Amino acid sequence: MSVHAKADMSVGEMATRAGVPVSTLHYYEAEGLIESWRTDANHRRYDRKELRRVAIIRVAQSVGIPLADVAPVLAALPRDKPVSAEDWAKAARPWQAMLDEKIALMQRLRDQMGHCIGCGCLSLKQCPLYNADDGLAANGPGPRRWTGKAAEQTRVE
Repeated sequence: MSVHAKADMSVGEMATRAGVPVSTLHYYEAEGLIESWRTDANHRRYDRKELRRVAIIRVAQSVGIPLADVAPVLAALPRDKPVSAEDWAKAARPWQAMLDEKIALMQRLRDQMGHCIGCGCLSLKQCPLYNADDGLAANGPGPRRWTGKAAEQTRVE
């Protein structure tokens, strides 16, 4: 009997419990984000502890964190012992500034977007958010005012 027997799950069980397709588990494993082992009959099995890793991956993806940024966090977690709260906190530390920035951006979007949609002024001359003559283009692409990366607005006349 395998040492994994009590804590392991088949790929189908793991997919069902994690709420992802089997192909997603295979992809995460190919990317080195989760691990499985094989039975003597060559059936793929997952330790239940991999559920936490899949949960972190899914939540991170849902807030826009790319897998390339998830991998180093998961790699920082121990594999040879149960992961403690301290281990999780230490591994997640690199995300703190990035998440704070994302939260601030979402708050600005929430607070400013309603003005544009709900205002109804239909006046670009009076709009406080209007980008006259595309003066922010010199500062780079994208929504400069919402991302907070706008330098002083220059007016091209």
